[in-house]
Order: sequence, then structure tokens, then C-alpha cells
Amino acid sequence: MNTVRLTTAQALVRFLAAQYSERDGQEQRLIPGVWGIFGHGNVAGIGQALLQAATTGEADLPYYLARNEQGMVHASVAYAKMRDRLAAFACTASTGPGSTNMITGAALATTNRIPVLLLPSDMFATRAADPVLQQLEDTRGGDVTVNDAFRAVSKYFDRIQRPEQLVPAALAAMRVLTDPVETGAVTLALPQDVQAEAYDWPLSFFRRRVWHVGRPVPEPAAVERAVALLRTAKKPLIVAGGGAVYSGAETVLRAFAEATGIPVADTHAGKGAVPWDHPYAVGGIGSTGSYAANELAREADVVLGVGTRYSDFTTASHTVFGNPDVTFVNLNVARLDAVKHSAEPLVADARLGIQALVGALDGWEVAESYRRRTRELIARTREIEETCFAPERNTGDLPAQTQILGALNDVLDDRAVVINAAGSMPGDLQQLWRARDPKAYHVEYAYSCMGYEVAAGVGAKMADPSREVVVLVGDGSYLMMAQEIVTMVSEGLKVIIVLVQNHGFASIGSLSESLGSQRFGTKYRYRDGGSGQLDGDVLPVDLAANASSLGADVLHATSVEAFRSAMDKAKAATRTIVVHVETDLYGPNPPGHGWWDVPVSQTSALDTTRTAYETYAAHKQAQRHYL
Repeated sequence: MNTVRLTTAQALVRFLAAQYSERDGQEQRLIPGVWGIFGHGNVAGIGQALLQAATTGEADLPYYLARNEQGMVHASVAYAKMRDRLAAFACTASTGPGSTNMITGAALATTNRIPVLLLPSDMFATRAADPVLQQLEDTRGGDVTVNDAFRAVSKYFDRIQRPEQLVPAALAAMRVLTDPVETGAVTLALPQDVQAEAYDWPLSFFRRRVWHVGRPVPEPAAVERAVALLRTAKKPLIVAGGGAVYSGAETVLRAFAEATGIPVADTHAGKGAVPWDHPYAVGGIGSTGSYAANELAREADVVLGVGTRYSDFTTASHTVFGNPDVTFVNLNVARLDAVKHSAEPLVADARLGIQALVGALDGWEVAESYRRRTRELIARTREIEETCFAPERNTGDLPAQTQILGALNDVLDDRAVVINAAGSMPGDLQQLWRARDPKAYHVEYAYSCMGYEVAAGVGAKMADPSREVVVLVGDGSYLMMAQEIVTMVSEGLKVIIVLVQNHGFASIGSLSESLGSQRFGTKYRYRDGGSGQLDGDVLPVDLAANASSLGADVLHATSVEAFRSAMDKAKAATRTIVVHVETDLYGPNPPGHGWWDVPVSQTSALDTTRTAYETYAAHKQAQRHYL
């Protein structure tokens, strides 16, 4: 057997550079590069290997420097999401806090089912120097390290205690990264001494490998059962999720809706699968869903889920599907999701599954009265949206956030990517954002992670430099993680960051008020000497100055018209630019058409809490399992 002597880290770098994915005859690099921040745990291992590869040309695996370990995972996730999960970055971090900083990103990746390869450095496998700097000593066992925390948030986890263990572990890692059902965070923990240890590797380990991402074909009998249910429907509804986008099912889904007359609602991950102005597009569904989508959901007798995981926001905490006899047909590549809500499962690729349904339902369509009902609800929804965008929406001196979103809708083209993740904006966006392109709406809402936005802007722009990338971030999320602005600048990426400052947590403040907790702890204020609470004057925080100090150009807007003008300048810019605008902390937000189950204290000394509990108990009456 022909071999080559390399360290474990050098072997891993060479292996990763030779991995490719393929779907529908299109090949691409599976691991296009490595994000990393170096410390004593990986500088002489993975760091040396990446340097050697770049210097000698023995492996083509570019290195990218991040400023925060969680941020580099977010950037990787955004890249993979834009590339339909067919490419995934690797992320290397030092031992201890460097590695555990990646755990939140790992949880986000796995919850969203997006591939990312994590390479946290670990303690000495030999234990020759125990305890080393940053090592956790656990009385339960000597083999426990902080990296064990990755197990719960990874789809695959392994610790490489000997060089030769890398061979099966690396192959298993690629298998999971390229499996649409199993994909998520994949973690290979690398003890720092093992990274630098040499071994005679078989040359065949480094051959070019192509991992074929298939399209599971629907079982004919399952198609028959699904069609039998759909043919009984008088008021069917489609719920399009992320699977409809990742599988490239947009064209067949639109044609299916047109042929049958079934309206299409969407989740955050599925928005754009059907353009917002398509005659059968009824908008977001669930807790922050549109008027049309939620009204149709309440009446629906058969719901066809396409690539959706049915989170509580999608189902409005099991209240939005109000028909007592509602049944579900779930088309999903994962059986876990296909069987939810006692559904008739159709386990298959979304695109192939819809094509099968089109053929089997040929000639079937809903009644004209139901088409008319859909059109009427869409028209009413458009009126609600325009009210949210209107100038008279102002309740104070500052514009409402909804007005800023309306202006942004107007000034961006159809291919521009809008990124958001947390706070009040996802709810506003689900109702108000008008996406025509399946990649134009990039809202991470499975984990709804504050701090995702700026870092995700890096990954999205790297994935498709031809698109304008616009990061929508509130001051709360910005304060948690804005460091990757430096990365944008250093990599020469042009990203527009719309920094919306309202001096508090608008979303949780509104939720707190509705739950009787009086917006407690949700404002950025001085501590008041009289009350002892954080309800004094507004803090003099200049986030625009902060963004400028990180290397971005900054524009200011104090009104909707000034914002439009600033956005015109931002689009013409050639480097990272921040448009800073202040909005009213108190909204108003779009009207609510759904409910979200957040428990209220059953007993309280506060009148506001007692009143909120009465409302909560009333909403709970509509909640049920779909059996």
C-alpha cells in the first residue's frame, strides 16, 4: 500500500480539499474553505497544516480569519443555506472557550438542518501534561472535556484519540454533511497533541471523492394514499417550508398551485418558493402569519406540508389549523417530519414528490368558490400591508419599523438577499416582506439566534457575490455580535447593514407587556435612582460610531425619505456600508392573526399578570394535537 507521512492535521486538510458534492449532474467543492481563530490548541496543528497547504500547494483549502468563533459558524451556515446545503465550511477553534464559543452556532446549524463541519481543539490525548491551560477537570472521568457539550447539538460527534481514527471518522463526517435527512453540525474533536502527531496515511484516503446527493423517489403506494386524501379536500392548503427551496421545487410548486387552485402559505424557510404576488401565494403562516394564510388555515380540511418541520410558530402553537376534521399530507425527505400531526406521509424529495402528485391529480382542482375566497383574502391582506407601510403609521417623532421595511421593499431588486434572525423584525418580515426569489429571504428562525445577522452577511455574500446582501439587524442583536464587520472589510466584501436602533428589545418588550410583565428588563436605560429599575433616561450609545470604528462606512437616516436616499447611496457603494436609522420602540407592529404559547404565571400579585393569564387560558382552549 502506498503511503505518505503527514500529521493528523495535515492529513485532514488534504482530505477535506479533495471532497466534492454532486446533485443533478452538478459538482462543486463540498468543503470550500476553513474558518478559524488560532490559539495554543490548534495553531501548531490545523494552523500549521493550512499554512503548509497554502505555501506548498499540496492542498487547495483556503483559510478565512473570523473575529468570533460563534460568528464563523453563523457565516458558514449562511453560506450553506445559500448553496442549498451542497457545500459546507469547516471551522477550527482552540481549546476551551474558543471551542465552546462554537456551541451556539452548532445548535443553530442542527436545528435548521444546515451542514457545517466543526473542528474544536481538545485536551491532550496522552494526558502527559494534565491539567493544561483551559482544561476542565471532571471528577466523573478523565476522558470528559468541554467538547462533550457538542454531543447534544451535533448530528455526528467523534473525538480523534489516535491518528488512524481519522480515516473512518472523516468519511462518516462527509456522509452526514451530505445527507439531507441527517445533516446539521458535524463535530470532530481534535486533541492538540494528536493534531501534530505523524502517521503513514494510505494515499487512497486523499483521492478525489464525490458525494452524491440523491433525490429520494416517492413510493407509488404512498402517492396513491396522499392523492386519495387530497381528492376529498374542499378547502386544501399547501404549507411550503425550507425543503421546497433546498430541493429546487419552486417551479413545479407554482405550476401545481396553478393547476389545482390550492393556495400556498409559507414558513420563514419557505418564503420565496412561490413569489409573493403569485395569484395563489397567501403569505406567511402561523403565529406571525398573514391574514389570508391564517384564515385559510383555520378553514382547511386537508393540509399539504412540503418540506416543513412544523415549528410552533408555523402551527401557532397548535391553534391555527382550526377545522376539527383537518388531516395532513406531509411531503418531506425526512420521515420525522413526514409523520407529524398524524399525517399521511410521503417520504421523498420535494420536487419529485410534487411532480408525482401533479401526475396523479391530473384534472382535479378546487371549486371556483374556493379560488374566489382565496383572491378575496389576498386582497384584504394587501390592504393590511399597505396600512403598515403608510406614512400615517407614525405614532411619535420616529418612524415605525414597518415603514422602514416598506421602503426597503421598494428600493431593493428581486435578487437582493435580506438577512435577519431575531427580535421584532422576523414577525414583521413574515407578514410584510415581498419575496419573489427563493434566496431573497434569509431569515434564520428555527433557532432565532441573536447575533446571527452580521456574521451571516459574510457567508451569504461569499456564497453569491452577484447578489446585493442586506443585513437587517436591531440594536439588541448588533450589540451581541457585530465583530464580523471587520471580516467583511478585510475580505473586501460589499454588504449593506441596516442598523435599526430603538434602544431596547422591541419584540420581547411587546411580548412582556402582553403577558403582564410590563416590559420589565427590555429597555436600554439608566438605572433610575428613585425606582431602582432600568427605566431612567435613554443611554447615549452611538452604534453608528461603533460600526465606523470597525471599518464600515456609515450613513444616517432620521426619516423614511432619508432612509430611501441613504439606501440609494448604499447600493451604489463598493464596500461594506451601514445605514443607521432610529425607529419607535413601541411600533406599531403589524396586526396579529395568530397566537404563540408562552405560559403566564398562574398566580400573581400583579393585576397585569392576572389579566394576562385570563387571556392566556382562553387561547389555550383552542390548542390541540392533530390526531
